[in-house]
Amino acid sequence: MSSRDKILGAIRQNKPAAMPLPDQFTFRTEYPDLVAQFGQVLQSIGGRAEVVPDLEAVKIKVQEHFGDLSTIAVTVPGLESLATFSLAPVTDPHDLEHIELAIIPGQLGVAENAAIWISEKEMGHRVLPFITQHLALVIRAETLVANMHEAYQRIAPAATGFGTFLAGPSKTADIEQSLVVGAHGARSLIVYLIG
Repeated sequence: MSSRDKILGAIRQNKPAAMPLPDQFTFRTEYPDLVAQFGQVLQSIGGRAEVVPDLEAVKIKVQEHFGDLSTIAVTVPGLESLATFSLAPVTDPHDLEHIELAIIPGQLGVAENAAIWISEKEMGHRVLPFITQHLALVIRAETLVANMHEAYQRIAPAATGFGTFLAGPSKTADIEQSLVVGAHGARSLIVYLIG
């Protein structure tokens, strides 16, 4: 008998009895104010949230915050007038390397970690939220949920193809325990909450 067979045999002999999986495994989280919780967490991870009444207010805020940028890609219906770069003819993701600002709609936000779910449909190109220098996400305040359990109940990952939860600007602290923002993605993230 080989060492491998001995090890696997010992594992089989000491395996606990099989137990049925629970019908539902979720955590319930409650916050008195989902918008406030989302904003506080987003700020703590390097992003910023701003509550606005409508898309017109988003336009004004984008011009205030990013008026000096010249290469802007937009996938939010109703904000197309802010775009200075058309995504339509782009087939090679490398053509997006000069995007300074991407404005993308999110499907929902999570208050516990300030993550925003965006699918391939909203991105325009899969690489767009990661290659841009600055990222602005637009979500409706009523789509906020308390935790990731609730978020996964509302999204259909299998139906959307590619999708991702984004939380804050890109950051890493792997090298010499120094926090570096924008190391492998957007250098800044602002979330406009319409509500």
